[in-house]
Amino acid sequence: MKLRYLGVFFMTAGPFFVQPVGKHSYLMMKLRKTESFFRTKYQEVVIAELEEFGRSLVLDDLVQSTHVDEPVYHESLVHPAMITHPKPEKVLIIGGGEGATLREVLKHSCVKRAVMVDIDGELVEEAKKLLANMHAGSFFDPRAEVVIMDGKDYVERAKEVFDVAVMDLTDPYGPEIAKQLYGVEFYKKVSWLLGDEGVVVTQAGTAFFFEEAYDQVLSSLRQVFPIVREYMVWIPSFGYACCFLIGSKKHDPAELKREDVNARLANRSVKTMFYSGNVHQALMLMPVLRRSCCKK
Repeated sequence: MKLRYLGVFFMTAGPFFVQPVGKHSYLMMKLRKTESFFRTKYQEVVIAELEEFGRSLVLDDLVQSTHVDEPVYHESLVHPAMITHPKPEKVLIIGGGEGATLREVLKHSCVKRAVMVDIDGELVEEAKKLLANMHAGSFFDPRAEVVIMDGKDYVERAKEVFDVAVMDLTDPYGPEIAKQLYGVEFYKKVSWLLGDEGVVVTQAGTAFFFEEAYDQVLSSLRQVFPIVREYMVWIPSFGYACCFLIGSKKHDPAELKREDVNARLANRSVKTMFYSGNVHQALMLMPVLRRSCCKK
């Protein structure tokens, strides 16, 4: 190992991107080439080609999305919450700079308006140019509005009522810009923006490597929403099972049968690569893996 530069280690076999997974664990991925590297006001942005994952978005040394496995992440984030709501017409997205969350939300034909709020306009503009494989033109859909603004400020000022809120943020133990969006006060304000059948979903990092941070998010959500469900999905480019949390005012995602999920997907003309009625049921039944549960 000769040199480390911007999260990349140069070795005899070629350059490798080394990503921290836990406090003492790392995932090494071979780097084919770097398409773009720059620092915005908020974070370090790298768009690169990873040998086994294709075009990838990396923020502050942490992979956010890769061409190969981002459908698993984004479908798991978006569709359980969207399907839980009987007819989501207005959706709020906080984060999601590459546009893939917006893409999945707009697959639902019942959606009339989707507002995506991201603090980093420089990232969004670069994603429009270099990550078309992820956003699939969703930024330019007439139902979509992209607002460059701090998500916390938007939620505090908004008067509009939404059916579903999707939090596609960096991890609660990651960059500082997202940490304030995982607390009780923020969830209370999100709840005020949701209708009587409102549903919110957030990614919550890994309960295995950062159990305390995950449990804090879980506790915050439970203090605001009467129904809270947790689930996880293995994301290869993350190096761990990513956890998600759904908060709901009325409808319980765990009560949906596979036939119900498949019927709603079909009625809304939603096409997916990973998510289905079977997957939904499996996600709701599988316990979230904590490291403390594995200790003897």
